[in-house]
Amino acid sequence: MLSKMMKEQPKSLNIKKKNTKETKVDSNSFSNGEQTSKDEKRVKSNLKPSTTAVHGTSITNWEKFKGLLKDPVNEHKKTKATFTHSKPPQRPKRNWTKIKSSISAPSTHNSIDEAKENDTMEKKRNLLTKQVAMDCEMVGIGDGTESMLARVSIVNKYGDCIYDKYVKPREKVLDYRTAVSGIRPHHLHNGEDFDKVQKEVAEILDGRILIGHALKHDTSVLFLSHPRRLIRDTSRYKPFRRVSKGNTPSLKKLAAELLGIEIQSGEHNSVVDARTAMQLYMLYKSQWEMDIRTQR
Repeated sequence: MLSKMMKEQPKSLNIKKKNTKETKVDSNSFSNGEQTSKDEKRVKSNLKPSTTAVHGTSITNWEKFKGLLKDPVNEHKKTKATFTHSKPPQRPKRNWTKIKSSISAPSTHNSIDEAKENDTMEKKRNLLTKQVAMDCEMVGIGDGTESMLARVSIVNKYGDCIYDKYVKPREKVLDYRTAVSGIRPHHLHNGEDFDKVQKEVAEILDGRILIGHALKHDTSVLFLSHPRRLIRDTSRYKPFRRVSKGNTPSLKKLAAELLGIEIQSGEHNSVVDARTAMQLYMLYKSQWEMDIRTQR
């Protein structure tokens, strides 16, 4: 009996030991449960930004890394706010009627503008300006040394020819001087009467500044006179005479030296000569008129 009890006692002790172990395990598991709940609380608390300084540094973790983090909720709100408050830019409405008219109009507008331009140019060609330049071509009569009017040309200050007529001879022509004058028999045969030409030229020159080269020859063959104060003769203007060292310069020399153009290389043309004289005057007009005012 005792032996049985002695044998059974260790079992009971073992059972007690087991129970104590189990209780220990249970207590450990309980203590572990408390530990896990504490750890969870600590982890939760660690999710909040740390305001304590990192070991060995003077700034907190949150202050160090907050620039790298973005709050997705706030960002979503911001983007939503920008989309709700900002309006998309509106494209300006096009006025198709104006665009159509501007597309279809140029042809008519251009034609109108061209017509106006041509009209003004035509008026300009026939415009009588305050200054006119004249040149005449002559033929030889009598013994050939006397001169008679064969052609008269007048240009305005723009160089546009406003008058150009051949004149019928009143006497027998001995020398047409074609090499210089460019006049041929058929020109005079189809010309105007001298009296008519003289009257028309006198009306044009009346009260206007007359420009030309060696004008005394031109006015003498027309049997006309013109006030001296209204004459601008390129052959007599002192600054121009310096080109030929004080002598009377030719129109050809003045054109070459002062205008850089070549004229009278063959037969003369009275329109070209009148235009050249006008160019010379207009180039030095300010100084020329000032010189005249100071001389008075």
